[in-house]
Amino acid sequence: MTSLRLLSLLSLLQTPREWPGGELAERLGVSRRTIRRDVERLRDLGYPVAASMGADGGYRLVAGTAMPPLLLDDEEAVAIAVGLVTAARHPVQGIEEASVRALAKLEQVLPARLRHRVASLGAATVPLPGVEGFDVDPGRLTALAVAIANRERVRFRYLAADGAGSARLVDPYRLVVAGRRWYLLAHDHDRDDRRLFRVDRIDDVRATGARTTTREPDDPAAYVAAKLYSGAPTYEAVVTLHAPAADVTRGLGANPGEITPLDGRTCLLRASADTLDWLAFRLITLGCEFEVREPPELVEHVRALAARLTRASAPGTPAPAGSPPRGTPRSRRAAPPR
Repeated sequence: MTSLRLLSLLSLLQTPREWPGGELAERLGVSRRTIRRDVERLRDLGYPVAASMGADGGYRLVAGTAMPPLLLDDEEAVAIAVGLVTAARHPVQGIEEASVRALAKLEQVLPARLRHRVASLGAATVPLPGVEGFDVDPGRLTALAVAIANRERVRFRYLAADGAGSARLVDPYRLVVAGRRWYLLAHDHDRDDRRLFRVDRIDDVRATGARTTTREPDDPAAYVAAKLYSGAPTYEAVVTLHAPAADVTRGLGANPGEITPLDGRTCLLRASADTLDWLAFRLITLGCEFEVREPPELVEHVRALAARLTRASAPGTPAPAGSPPRGTPRSRRAAPPR
């Protein structure tokens, strides 16, 4: 009964208010002395319970130096899980890996009825398509995250860039967000080598129960960066923007590049990307005048894009010789990884 009473007391204290000792005693059907002893037990467990002086005294939870376990009711647990699912689908810079780890921990302890509610809400919610990210199944991410935490070997189906499917047996090391995609860094047993897998191409993840036996790289982040960009074309852009540096920083969002104010109304942007399309898109969506200084390929790409837009606004204008037919998308350079 003591453990059950402690959980009930903790649940009350997690409500953001101060509870008089007499009211807590009445709610739990015990004496005020028992409440004082239970508060001391919670403190011993790491919960920072503050007490106030007075005729009846009062208790409340305060911010401590460590994160103790939380008690969540059904609605709170579902709300947090759905929020983490959204964060996993569309990663926010700086918290992407933490959100997946938290979701994996939460889903392991959620009762079946709550897991069903979270899945139903996720299935019924359709995010607005955008260019900032690639939709990834959070269940796939959490299955991989659990395997990484448990150091457990997994099998999955993988769809290569050329459309060929294959079965893989891997020791998973890390989940990494790079640019706008999730990647799995793992040791591929069939190829006896470290490989990088795009998570949106992974399907049917199954834990094998076998423990991982291979050692991950000393610096996973450096390894992933080298793998991603060693074989990919990277364009370094230098652009003068006719907008204040603060406005450009807000407009570019995550990974804005290097922004140097020239005066109160203009700034210099240095940024890189693996496609000219992406660089041009980011510049156009800023909504300000700009001049491309480097590279020459981007200058030509923006000039060709401007010509296409001009023709689109004046139907009947003939396209220059050698241009692709209208409605035919230009081929894009392959993005990593394979």
